Amino acid sequence: MTAIFVLDVPENEGVVQVSERDPLLLVEKVGPYFRIAADGDPDRETVVEATDEPLGPGHTSASGEIVIDRRATRCRHAVWYSALAGLQDARIVQHDKNALRVVRR
Repeated sequence: MTAIFVLDVPENEGVVQVSERDPLLLVEKVGPYFRIAADGDPDRETVVEATDEPLGPGHTSASGEIVIDRRATRCRHAVWYSALAGLQDARIVQHDKNALRVVRR
């Protein structure tokens, strides 16, 4: 399962809250981190072909892919770029001022 880890600190609260609202993401506490995992169910109708093309604001996750819109998190740039603590079976295809997008490695 594709997942990212975010340290449980007040600055990252927006990232966790946006992830919790996304029905295709599973959020759980693991030690001092939140594990945000993509639902890897290939039978879902929302499966899309992963590409390396950047997404603009307002996009949400697809099956097997984690997409977090920075503006929705209300994170400032310095916090946004330092929020990601780790990856699990994942590859970052976008991490810019608009979004963090992670796909299966």
